[in-house]
Amino acid sequence: MKIIEPNAKFSADGIISGPYTTKTAKTYHEARKFYQSLDETLSLDTVMYDVYRTTNETPGAKQDMMWGLTVLYPITVNGECNMTRGHFHQDDQRSEVYYGKEGQGLLLMMDKEGHTWAEKVFEGSIHMIDGQHGHRLVNTSLDKPLKVIACWSKHAGYDYEYVEDHPFGFRIFNEDGKIIAKENQ
Repeated sequence: MKIIEPNAKFSADGIISGPYTTKTAKTYHEARKFYQSLDETLSLDTVMYDVYRTTNETPGAKQDMMWGLTVLYPITVNGECNMTRGHFHQDDQRSEVYYGKEGQGLLLMMDKEGHTWAEKVFEGSIHMIDGQHGHRLVNTSLDKPLKVIACWSKHAGYDYEYVEDHPFGFRIFNEDGKIIAKENQ
């Protein structure tokens, strides 16, 4: 029997690495339109979050499933908690699973009617995301990154435009150490 190395692994610093792993960084310059207001004190080069993705590139593999890790840094934009762009799946029959690796935050979800709710994200939490629901991660900590592992079909696709045209119903703020959900105006 042949024994081979895995496609990816977690390094000592909790990051996914491997020969088929890619990393993308989202800067404030790219992310600033997600937030309620612009923060002139935040450098446009500030990295808001990193996303690591890996696929199964073993010869003969279906290459359908993807693993990923989002590292969302403890940053606020005029008090609004740092968040991912958020998206629906283009194929709404394809679900996704999140696993809280480190930190604390929220998983904001929304249906196509605009109803918005959240699940707490923390180390060890598991989240089943229906393919019909938009989703976005929010880091509610002021001092620790939120790290969330994800598994999804690469055929799910991303529909970012729907979220831009129909924003999540709530925004999350950290006001004097308290997490506040404010209805999106």
